[in-house]
Amino acid sequence: MNPIVFPFNQPTRPNFSEIVYYEGFFTASDIERIKSMWDSENEEKATLSGTKEGTDDTLRKTKVTFVKEQPDSIWLYHRLGELGIRCNHERYGYDLLGFHHELQLARYGVGDFFDWHMDFGAGEISHRKLSISVQLSGSEEYEGGDLQFMINQNAVSVPRTKGTVVIFPSFILHRVTPITQGLRQSVVAWLAGPPYR
Repeated sequence: MNPIVFPFNQPTRPNFSEIVYYEGFFTASDIERIKSMWDSENEEKATLSGTKEGTDDTLRKTKVTFVKEQPDSIWLYHRLGELGIRCNHERYGYDLLGFHHELQLARYGVGDFFDWHMDFGAGEISHRKLSISVQLSGSEEYEGGDLQFMINQNAVSVPRTKGTVVIFPSFILHRVTPITQGLRQSVVAWLAGPPYR
């Protein structure tokens, strides 16, 4: 018995890529402005899904704070949003509505890490379509701390150049390897949209 095959007349995505990165997207002065947004009073232990009940030191150990959308940070929202929309248009074609959450600043010190995970899942994170990570530390400032992606059976590391922006579908498996020396700082954001259909 032959399977039933339905015609598929939708446009394809020949430029799809599991990972897209833009080296040196932010300048040194941009990075200093971003780092100054760290809010020590509201620093918290990172969670897995945005709730305090979502902590798990065997999967993730780092400190984070959140950047509210206000006059001194709106430029960062605009820059990341515009780049995300451009990347989506060139590579993915997902339906996007805007940022899923406030931008997250993360600091990984010695012993901190984020093991293999996806940014997409059930519940509140089910609307995430594209994840964005911005490298705020130079590769000489820390050891370990590689942002890696599982592509087929290979762990692929992306550039550690300060100012680099990495964009990828939120369902791609990725991790930050343990920091063995120094401090790694980054910005993380998610562009969201309606459920896949």
